[in-house]
Amino acid sequence: MSTSAHSPAGSVTSTAAAVREGGQVTDQLVEANSTYAKGFRDPGMDAKPVLQVAIVACMDARLDLHAALGLELGDCHTIRNAGGVVTDDVIRSLTISQRALGTRSIVLIHHTGCGLESITEEFRQELEREVGQRPVWAVEAYTDADQDVRQSMQRVRTSPFLLHTDDIRGFVFDVTTGLLREIKPAS
Repeated sequence: MSTSAHSPAGSVTSTAAAVREGGQVTDQLVEANSTYAKGFRDPGMDAKPVLQVAIVACMDARLDLHAALGLELGDCHTIRNAGGVVTDDVIRSLTISQRALGTRSIVLIHHTGCGLESITEEFRQELEREVGQRPVWAVEAYTDADQDVRQSMQRVRTSPFLLHTDDIRGFVFDVTTGLLREIKPAS
């Protein structure tokens, strides 16, 4: 059983036990939100990130981006997907982030031990055989996180929709040490 780095072990254990006993994890989350809302106060900020930065990262549950980067609520836009790869939808979100909400910098973060390193594009064919329809999206699997960060940086740099492409940096987060390793763009 895994435990959350942010929850007391007892609450994670009770949530996991409730799910095993037929409970719904969503019910636990809604209950936690009710407790959160009792102490919530409107922070009085708008949707424009204070640091004018958008971060694109993997959805992996081991990445606590705010803690790892010293960020506070309102500092950044966070865009997450499987692998942290730059897809058309990520470009869409970055475009809105820049053009409507004032971001200027982009940080891309992949990580060690990513699940996308263990699957292939064959995943799409397996889905097609199972459900009778091929997904319209690519898996975007990769075997070299460094190279995929470089590719993602290039996708961002060459997008005609983005206004600010001069401050784009890419990193690989080590899930065992918590450290970022910067990846230099392709020459």
